[in-house]
Amino acid sequence: MEAVAAALREWLAAAARRDAAWRAALAAWEPLLRSLAGLAAQMRAARRVAWGSRPLGAHPGLRERLWRKQRGAAEALLEELAGRRAELRAVRDAAGAGVAAVLRVYEERAAELGLEAALRRGPRCPSLVDTLEGLQDVERYYRHLYLESKFLLLRISCDRLADMEALPQAWERILEHYKEDTVPDVLLKISLFVENYRELCCSPGS
Repeated sequence: MEAVAAALREWLAAAARRDAAWRAALAAWEPLLRSLAGLAAQMRAARRVAWGSRPLGAHPGLRERLWRKQRGAAEALLEELAGRRAELRAVRDAAGAGVAAVLRVYEERAAELGLEAALRRGPRCPSLVDTLEGLQDVERYYRHLYLESKFLLLRISCDRLADMEALPQAWERILEHYKEDTVPDVLLKISLFVENYRELCCSPGS
C-alpha cells in the first residue's frame, strides 16, 4: 500500500498544475470561437452585397480583396485554436502517462495487496479501488474532451459559414456534456487517500 500511495502522491503533485493549464487553454477557446462566429457573420453579409451596382461596381476587385482579407483573418484564428488544442493534447498525454504509471505500480503489487485490502474503506479514506477508478475518470475526461475539441476544429470551414457562426453554441454544448467538477472531485478523493491510507492498514481484519 505504501508504494501505491507514494505513486498517487507523485501523481497528485503534478495533477493540479496540469488541470490549471487545461482550464486556461479551455478558457481561451470561447473568445476565439466568438471571433470566428463574428467573422462568419461578416462574410455572410458580404455575400449579400450587390457588388455590381454603383458605387461598388467601380471597384471590380474589391469583393475578392475583402474575401481574401476575411479568409486570412479566419485562418489566423484557426491557427490560434490549433495552438490551444496542442496545449489540451499535452495535458491529455501527461495525464494518461501519469495514470498508467500509477496503475503499473498497483499491478506489480496487486497480488501482495489482495482484493480485500484494495476494497477496504476507512472512516476518512476511500478504498484503493475507488481511488484508482477516479484516476481513470480523469484520464477519460481529458481524452474525450480533447477529441471533441479536435473534431470541432475539423468541421470548421469558410465554405460553411452558418456552421462557423454557430461555433460558440456548439462549444457550449460540448462543455455542458462534460462535468467540470470531475477533476476537482478526484483530486479531493486522492488527497484523502494519500493522507489517510494508513487507516486501511490498521482497520479490523487487516
